[in-house]
Amino acid sequence: MPKVALLNQNGSQVGDIELNDSVFGIEPNQHVLFEAIVMQRASLRQGTHKTKVRSEVAGGGRKPWRQKGTGRARQGSIRSPQWRGGGTVFGPTPRSYSYKLPKKVRRLAIKSALSSKVVEENILVLESLTFDAPKTKEFKSVLGGLSVEKKALIVTADLDENVALSARNIPGVTVVTADGINVLDVVNHDKLIMTKAAVEKVEEVLA
Repeated sequence: MPKVALLNQNGSQVGDIELNDSVFGIEPNQHVLFEAIVMQRASLRQGTHKTKVRSEVAGGGRKPWRQKGTGRARQGSIRSPQWRGGGTVFGPTPRSYSYKLPKKVRRLAIKSALSSKVVEENILVLESLTFDAPKTKEFKSVLGGLSVEKKALIVTADLDENVALSARNIPGVTVVTADGINVLDVVNHDKLIMTKAAVEKVEEVLA
């Protein structure tokens, strides 16, 4: 089982914690990671694009000129696609880009993402993370004690308003609960910081 240091909020080691081998110690599957990230990014697309077809553009109620005898090509409407200001053929319409991967594939993907952080030694486990009140300055001092200088994903067992509000204005820092941990967030942040309770909760679900 992979073993990492258990730290307090000041960054001092207070012990060690053994991580579940089936969650944090597997061989990362890069292909499944890729598929999960593509799925998540596709689901983030708004899909509100829209163009007008010939029945939706203004004008073009009558035939621009008679059918025969003018020497010009026959036309039925000045809002046909070949006309300037005409409708679009096969243009984009509002749609959802989201889709789902099989449950086993999604589980393998998050396990691979977590295991990658362990291999890269970019995971930190805190004994606890609490604040008496929302204080961005205090949260910054915690990150300083943990030597976190780049993007960090903070994972707590349950929603803690004080933690979430304290980190909200810090660029590159994202706070999620153990239930909301996902592949894109884990991969997109340089450091993964989890509380001991969050680790236990993730292991309980994924093991």
